[in-house]
Amino acid sequence: MKIRTTLTGPFPRSEELVRATRDLDRGRQSPEAVEEIYARTEIEVVDLERRLGTDRCTAGYLRWADLFRPISESWGGFAVGPITRWFETNTFYRQPILHAPPERTPGAIASRLPLPLRGEGAARALVILPGPYTLAGLLDNRSGEAPQALIHRLGRLLAEEVRELRGFGYRSFEWAEPLLVTRTPTGPSAESAVEAYRAIHEAAGDATSIVWTYFGDAAPAVPLLARLPVSVIGVDLAETDPASFEIDLKGRALGLGVVDPRTTLSEDPGEIVRIVRRLEERGPPREVWLGNGAPLDLLPAEPAAKKLHVLAAARTALTPANGGRS
Repeated sequence: MKIRTTLTGPFPRSEELVRATRDLDRGRQSPEAVEEIYARTEIEVVDLERRLGTDRCTAGYLRWADLFRPISESWGGFAVGPITRWFETNTFYRQPILHAPPERTPGAIASRLPLPLRGEGAARALVILPGPYTLAGLLDNRSGEAPQALIHRLGRLLAEEVRELRGFGYRSFEWAEPLLVTRTPTGPSAESAVEAYRAIHEAAGDATSIVWTYFGDAAPAVPLLARLPVSVIGVDLAETDPASFEIDLKGRALGLGVVDPRTTLSEDPGEIVRIVRRLEERGPPREVWLGNGAPLDLLPAEPAAKKLHVLAAARTALTPANGGRS
C-alpha cells in the first residue's frame, strides 16, 4: 500500500498578503507591489509542499477569492452573485448566478491557475475545481434548466476543461464535493452525478481524478461514492468515523482527511498511523492519500503549516510499515 500526502484545498493567505490586498483596496498599495507579494508567497507555499514531500503541489490557490470565482467570472451564462456563508463556517463565497445555459470559455481556468503550477510545474500540480454536483447545487439557477440536466451539463463542461488542461501537461485533478455528503443526491440527481463523472473520467484518461468530500459524514453516501469512476475517494475524518466507513474501492485509492482545519490544535501523527493500520487490517486499499479534511484556509497560515507538518510526520512513520514504499 502506498502512502501519499497532499494539500486538498486552498492554503490561507499570510498576514502580509492580507494587509497588502486590503491596502490595495484602499488605494494605499500599488498593484505591482501586491503582485510581487502574491508571487513570492506562492513560491513559499510550493517550497513548503516540496520540503514536506507532498505528492502534488498547489501553490495555495491564494489568488482565488473562492472555489467558484474562476468559473463565475469567466464562463458564459454566469455572473458573480451575493456574499454567501460557506456551510457552517465563518468564511464566505460569492454565490454564482446562472442566468443562461452555461458555456465554457477556453483557456479561462488555465490562465487563473497559480503561476508556479504552469509550464514545467504542471506535471506535479493538483488542479482543484468544484465538482459538478456541488457547483450545480450551490449556484443560483435562473437559467430554466432542470437541476438534473444542469448537473450532467456541468459534468460535460468540466470534462472539456480536463481535456484542455491535460493538453497543457496537467495530470492530477481534484473535485471539491462537500454537497455529496451534506446533501447526498438520490434518484435522478444521483444518476446525473454519476453520469457527470463518467464524462470527466473519459476525459481524464490515465490522469488522477480525486473526489474530495467534507463537512459531512460520508458513510450514508457510500452507495453513491462507490459508483463514481474516479481514482481517489476522499472523506473528512472530522465528520466520518473510519470504523463505520466501508466501501468497495474496486482498485481505487482512499483519501483520508486526517487533519482538521476547524481547530488550531495539531493532530497526533501516531493516531493517524493507528487509523491507517486499522484500515490495513480490514483489507488495505492500493493507495492512501493523507490530507486535510476541509480546506485549510479556515485557519491562519501558521497553524495551517503545522498541520502539513503532521501529514509529513505520519507519512514518514507509515513508510516502514508498508515495506519502504511511498
